[in-house]
Amino acid sequence: MSAGDTGIRGHMNGFDQGGQALARTGSELPQQIELRNLAQNTYAIILAGGRGSRLAVLTDWRAKPAVPFGGKFRIIDFTLSNCVNSGIRRIGVCTQYKAQSLIRHLQRGWSFLDGRFDEFVELLPAQQRVTADWYRGTADAVYQNIDILRRHRRKYVLILAGDHVYKMDYTRMLAEHAASGALMTVACIEVPLADAKEFGVMSVDAMGRVSAFDEKPAQPATMPGHADKVLASMGVYVFDEAFLYEQLIRDAEDKESSHDFGKDLIPWLIASGAHVHAHHFRDSCVNMSRGVPYWRDVGTLDAYWEANMELTRVVPDLNLYDIDWPIWSFQEQLPPAKFVFDDDLRRGMAADSLVSGGCIISGATVRRSVLFSDVRVQDYSLIEDCVILPNVEIGNNVTLRRVIVDRRCKLPDGFTAGVDAEADRKRFHVTGRGVTVIVPENLGLRVHHLR
Repeated sequence: MSAGDTGIRGHMNGFDQGGQALARTGSELPQQIELRNLAQNTYAIILAGGRGSRLAVLTDWRAKPAVPFGGKFRIIDFTLSNCVNSGIRRIGVCTQYKAQSLIRHLQRGWSFLDGRFDEFVELLPAQQRVTADWYRGTADAVYQNIDILRRHRRKYVLILAGDHVYKMDYTRMLAEHAASGALMTVACIEVPLADAKEFGVMSVDAMGRVSAFDEKPAQPATMPGHADKVLASMGVYVFDEAFLYEQLIRDAEDKESSHDFGKDLIPWLIASGAHVHAHHFRDSCVNMSRGVPYWRDVGTLDAYWEANMELTRVVPDLNLYDIDWPIWSFQEQLPPAKFVFDDDLRRGMAADSLVSGGCIISGATVRRSVLFSDVRVQDYSLIEDCVILPNVEIGNNVTLRRVIVDRRCKLPDGFTAGVDAEADRKRFHVTGRGVTVIVPENLGLRVHHLR
């Protein structure tokens, strides 16, 4: 049994995620019992079929939820970890676009849940179960799996996006949903007005009821008393089971619908007078730093690079060192990171950086960077403000600044990137903020090929 198995199993048998003994059922507080029952009566479905086209070359061969993040994780690990840490262990994952990398990760890293206890992560690939179409939208992805959801017979269905980075206790949202008497609850977060066009924007009355919902509006409605902020949907929904099925069937029969929760289903519910409740993320966020809830949509290359760079700060807003709310993932058995040579002109060192297992920094300097597993950096190289994905080889006298290097790249001796933006644009993808992205194809490497 792995360490992950031990932690999860311990929680199921009377221990919390940090290994601290919980009180027996007979002495549990009513609130603890209620939260546990809510979690056990919930089926979570994670929508993980999207390409994430704004990530450009990073998603040419993988779905967005499978993109590595934070030195040793995949983006989807955060949503999955939120589920198991919340006590929700009946999880379906909808896959579609170039899902092999994601499927392999789920099989290797998320098989510790025990079917003998009715725990599982089950794959729900687009398979034309209901129609001859693949998944046509977020609502349609759930609709095409209604028969599977019905079999589990849970009171609540928790619908999640698999492409955001955050830590959230879903049971707090479930408890608020149950107490409100709503048929649907939407998690929301305050975002700057300048970013509002990327989100579903809602208006909420004094009782927490959603009175308006507009998906990616041209002129978003601001929050009362805050002209510079809007209340945005996080793509996290709770439904009463029977009500969800009714609405999915109605939406599927609507010829004018694009079959999307944000564009179609939620606005229709509000217009029809259904009780839709807003849950504020600050009430369920785990490990808030400075009182600010952490949630990142890493849907662009600049946002992805910046979110990784934030982790190199002395005290980052995202706490990856919390043993009470761990981020579970597949972990290869690799040796510790190694730093060799301590000469005046050739010193292996890393400062303000995250360096994963299997890495060897040989006479090179790494600053403010995130190095994933099994990265090799050779003599006299300089790596600054970079994200280096797994299995990358960096030769001698290489200089990288503000660069993302995809896995399996091999950078030859004397290679330079991130120094001359104009020169980089002729060879690589360069973002609007000047971050250079290098993939194996840029280097003539045949990592992905048919012939």
